[in-house]
Amino acid sequence: MAKLYFSYAAMNAGKSTILLQASHNYRERGMNTMLLTAQLDDRVAEGRIGSRIGLEASAFVFDNKTDMTSLIEAEQAKTSLACVMVDEAQFLTDAQAWQLADVADRLGIPVMCYGLRTDFQGNLFPGSARLLAIADVLREIRTICHCGSKATMVVRQDGDGKVIREGAQIEIGGNERYVSLCRRHWNEAMAETARRG
Repeated sequence: MAKLYFSYAAMNAGKSTILLQASHNYRERGMNTMLLTAQLDDRVAEGRIGSRIGLEASAFVFDNKTDMTSLIEAEQAKTSLACVMVDEAQFLTDAQAWQLADVADRLGIPVMCYGLRTDFQGNLFPGSARLLAIADVLREIRTICHCGSKATMVVRQDGDGKVIREGAQIEIGGNERYVSLCRRHWNEAMAETARRG
C-alpha cells in the first residue's frame, strides 16, 4: 500500500537535496517521478527545485488553488508514476495535504513531502500541521545550530542581521534572511529582540 511521507526540518538541513537524490534514484532504475514545488518559491526559478549544493531539477508548480489530485492524475495518464515528490510542502493548504493522502490511498502512488515544520515565530505552517497529523510516515531531517545542538527552529533577520519578531508568516529567502537555531538559542534571540524592542 502506498504511503504519504512527510520529511521536515529547519532551514538548511538539505531537504531539497534529499528530494532530488531520491528522484534520481528512482529515475536511474527506469521509474518516473513527478516533482512539485510551490509557485511562490522562486529562489532558483519558477518551476525549479534547487539545492544549496548545486543540484537542480524541473518541477510542476502549485499554488493555493491547485487541485493536487487532478494535477497528478493528469500526469499519471501520460506516464506511469512510481512516486510523487513535493518540495516546500509547508505551503500546501489543508485541502491539498488531504488530496495528497488521496493520491497515496486511492491511486496507489507514494507521495513524499519535504518542508519546514515551523515558521520564524515558532508556529506551524498550515501544510505542515496537516501533514504532521495525517502522514503515514514522519521523518525529521536534522541540521545543527551554531552551538552544535540539533536546530529545530529558525529566526528571520533584517538586512543588518538583527532578528525580526513580527511580519508575514511567508517571506521567501535563504541564508541572507534565515538562520536555523536550537530551541534555547531561538528563545534567547527572540528575547533579546523583545528587549531591544
